[in-house]
Amino acid sequence: MRNKLLVLFISFFLSISSVLAYSNQVILGGDNIGIEVKTDGVLVIGLYKVNNDLIAKSSGIEVGDYIVRVNDHNVKTIEDFVNEIDLDSDKEELDIEYKRDSNINKTVLKLELENNEYKTGLYVKDTVNGIGTLTMIDPKNNKFLALGHQIQDSSTKKILDIESGSIYESYITGISKSIDGTPGEKEATTNMNERYGSITDNTDKGIYGYYEKEIDKTNLITIADPDEIELGRASILTVIDQDTVKEYSINIDKIDKKDDLKNIMFTITDEELLSKTGGIVQGMSGSPIVQNNKLVGAVTHVIVDDCEKGYGIFITKMLEESEER
Repeated sequence: MRNKLLVLFISFFLSISSVLAYSNQVILGGDNIGIEVKTDGVLVIGLYKVNNDLIAKSSGIEVGDYIVRVNDHNVKTIEDFVNEIDLDSDKEELDIEYKRDSNINKTVLKLELENNEYKTGLYVKDTVNGIGTLTMIDPKNNKFLALGHQIQDSSTKKILDIESGSIYESYITGISKSIDGTPGEKEATTNMNERYGSITDNTDKGIYGYYEKEIDKTNLITIADPDEIELGRASILTVIDQDTVKEYSINIDKIDKKDDLKNIMFTITDEELLSKTGGIVQGMSGSPIVQNNKLVGAVTHVIVDDCEKGYGIFITKMLEESEER
């Protein structure tokens, strides 16, 4: 059997209703959303040479670290970081506190003058933007679930530690089609003036937060227990044109109750969707999977060498994770 590569699209024995606080009936998603998250500190995404020397290397700071304090001042943004450099450039070094794997470390970062400007030798960022798909909203508390997997930085390939975030109105403007070996993607524009809600958590099972716009709480769908899911016909809801949510047919090929993330293996069978996207594309992450009028899961992965196939996570896994936050 050929090796299958995967790309991200970032049990209880009692009944759901008796153990968990989330609703058994929820508002179905499928809407495209713009996503913006602020990192918890300034994220280091690379090192560069200053006067032909990697000056930051001696500090011990690595790609993926978060700078949280400089010279005993909290640092949350690049602007905060730059301000500290400007204030203390005459010292030619900075006292740094940085976070790595939840541990706080201290070091000294030397500055060096190049072209009459003090430089750190660090590439950093404080904001990450993207798009994805809204999976559902709990009408009881307005908590939303989306993506079905984590937001990770493209440079570090690690899950992002976030301080805050928001979801926004977003429109699909085009599709770069998938071909086997090269997954495509949704092309979209985000309306930053139309904020839908706040992101509170970024986990390996999705992003969670609170939906702040008015919602229709009369049209609800029931949550499916994993034992109710069957092999065979099902559907996904997603947007491939502007903001129109449509339902497309799939076939559930395999169910894995033991895996932590890849619980549902499926094949897209809808000819319209295949003709427009070539299969699963990036941006479909979080698209709800529905079977027998129940919400069973969310799209999370595409199989790179066969883009008509992919994986989804049980919706109960996402809900249980959100309950722990």
